[in-house]
Amino acid sequence: MSDIIISPSILSADFANLESELKALKEAGARWVHIDVMDGHFVPNITIGIPVVKSLRKITDLILDTHLMIENPEKYVEAFAKAGSDVITFHFETVKDISHAAEVISLIKSLGVKAGISIKPKTPPEEVLSLLDKTDLLLVMTVEPGFGGQEFMHDCAMKIPVIKENAPESLIIQVDGGVNNLTSKICTSLGANSLVAGSYIFKNDYKKAIESLY
Repeated sequence: MSDIIISPSILSADFANLESELKALKEAGARWVHIDVMDGHFVPNITIGIPVVKSLRKITDLILDTHLMIENPEKYVEAFAKAGSDVITFHFETVKDISHAAEVISLIKSLGVKAGISIKPKTPPEEVLSLLDKTDLLLVMTVEPGFGGQEFMHDCAMKIPVIKENAPESLIIQVDGGVNNLTSKICTSLGANSLVAGSYIFKNDYKKAIESLY
């Protein structure tokens, strides 16, 4: 098995049957599942929240990779940690400055959860380089956050080598947005070691789709 972490996004799953969807993902070889949390403010869409994460924790032992696309993340990270998230990623664009970001990272880690930070397509990677030794995961968005099914933005992938060059070996460099069997190879060749895929996995045979991403 490759050391690339595949994190299927349940944004594209059948919400009426999440338990069976998670079982199918695990049988297909997934070890993580990506949970997109949107508040209708930071991004123009609303998705799932704390009660759903809590419910998912009861029915699966997959790593719950929670991506907070919300304003004021520090107000909610404790609740998401208590609900059962294993990884909590927040957006750099939602904090005031580097020191504020470092505080949120410390808060997440203090809850016994892996801390991630995400950057939108227009945010240069240089803005977060000083945080790479403090965080567990850096998520590069290769689409504008808020909706599934968007096309992969190739110029955003070019942030990956910059991050890789400045990151500790332990950093998980995750890519989210338009990931499929072709764009996944671009990302991993540039240094990414975690891929989020939603519509590509859920519109195909789960096992074959996941295997094609390696």
